[in-house]
Amino acid sequence: MACGDPPEKEMQQAQGAIDAARAAGADRYAQDEFAAAQTALQKAKDAVADRDYRLALNHALDSREQAQNAAKDAADHKAAARTDADRAVNAAMAALNDAHTKLKAAETAHVPPRTLIEPRRVITDADTDVQKARTLFGQGDYLGVLDVLRPLTPRLHDVTHTLDTAAATPVRRRR
Repeated sequence: MACGDPPEKEMQQAQGAIDAARAAGADRYAQDEFAAAQTALQKAKDAVADRDYRLALNHALDSREQAQNAAKDAADHKAAARTDADRAVNAAMAALNDAHTKLKAAETAHVPPRTLIEPRRVITDADTDVQKARTLFGQGDYLGVLDVLRPLTPRLHDVTHTLDTAAATPVRRRR
């Protein structure tokens, strides 16, 4: 390449590396590195527009390297997110099963029906959320799984506590 020519090949390589990083999930799992690669490529394009081809080459090479690093980081972060999502699904399932068991115990203990309205709603919503999380997990959207389940398990623990308290309170019968 002569010093007076734009670094087309290097810019195409950088774009290819960015595309590969996106395919690897870098736009979700390595956002900072991915954004840096895109920024560097844009700087290369701006430098070409300014006819500063040496600066454009430097930015294009930087962009390619940043994109390759983003792809590697995305793979690592995605694997960690998968592990976290798997744990979250298991914890949510355990909490949901416990909540169902406590609800049945409260019903058996003849807890007043109006006391069970809110726990039933939370449990029904939790059933839906767990199914949604399992679908997301199957699609490989591990961050989505975590977003869905993060607030769920504490809510289920609150419901099981409420149900335990309600079942332990003696029911007064009217005469």
